[in-house]
Amino acid sequence: MTEMNAMLTHTESAPYIRSDAAEFLAWNNASPESQTGGDMAPQAMRAWFSKRAGICDLPVGNLAEIRDFAIPTPAGELPARLFDVRANRSAGPAVVFFHGGGFVFGDFDGHTGFCAEMSRVLDLPVVSVQYRCVPEGKWPAAPDDCEFAARWVAQSPTTLGHSVTSLVLCGDSAGGTSTIVVAMDLRDCPAQVPVIVQAPIYPAADEAEQYPSYHEFAEEYLLTQAGMQWMQFHYRADAASYRAGPLKGDLKRLPPAVILADGLDPLHDQGRAYAAALIREGIAVTFREAEGNIHGFVNLRKAIPFSNRDIADYLAALKLQIEESEGLRITPRTSVSDFV
Repeated sequence: MTEMNAMLTHTESAPYIRSDAAEFLAWNNASPESQTGGDMAPQAMRAWFSKRAGICDLPVGNLAEIRDFAIPTPAGELPARLFDVRANRSAGPAVVFFHGGGFVFGDFDGHTGFCAEMSRVLDLPVVSVQYRCVPEGKWPAAPDDCEFAARWVAQSPTTLGHSVTSLVLCGDSAGGTSTIVVAMDLRDCPAQVPVIVQAPIYPAADEAEQYPSYHEFAEEYLLTQAGMQWMQFHYRADAASYRAGPLKGDLKRLPPAVILADGLDPLHDQGRAYAAALIREGIAVTFREAEGNIHGFVNLRKAIPFSNRDIADYLAALKLQIEESEGLRITPRTSVSDFV
């Protein structure tokens, strides 16, 4: 066991689980469709994910604009969706969101409620990107698509209807991984405007390392060890690349981070380890943990109602960090000599 793993070892007692999360798991685990792994085809998992999202998440709610469009890329057009609480907007930051699903399933239809809520709370436009998943888009199609989409948004395309001054990157699970990877890509080769915050939600940051939570929550908590192995089998990423495991890459000079983890998740310790690694590099980090909740809760708000509180706390922290980062970008820090 590595030193980091020793620091992250969990207690021997049974983990705390909220009653609403437990009720959802009892329903979910009773369905054979929910058991990712084995010989299940990606198409079958996509159908189940779409069905579950329709049952378990809240509706979009009031929003001034929801509009689909396409992002042109060298590999073809990427579907994208704009969520905006305002019908007219002046220049400012934009959020680029990458959905979860292990790079095998998932789409922006399954995250509409969360993206709409993000736009309302942050008072920012949110561009949700539907990148290529496997098997249609083989590695590294997903990280390539996410990087290209972020660069496209940074160029203030007329499709968005306003000038973009900076980027906020966000995504859940596999999309959380993409959030980190794109932040690294745009640090090394900057886009037209800077990334001012990275905000990954229960990201897979270092799947080459088996942290304690990988075994502790291996079964019965929605995302399972067998499910993760199934996703990795289909994704077939280059394990040596930072774009597959960003915690193994260079973390220096990355933007401030707001990280959301959940307590009952094989990926739990990866989120903690990523937060700790950023802190060691001197990067500002806000780390929030949804205690007693499970992987995937951002689009299970109807089935797990307390998830609304977890999301509200996360978005409040993210809003604060965006305001601070944008303020520092426009008005640089003063030095002591300025007051003498």
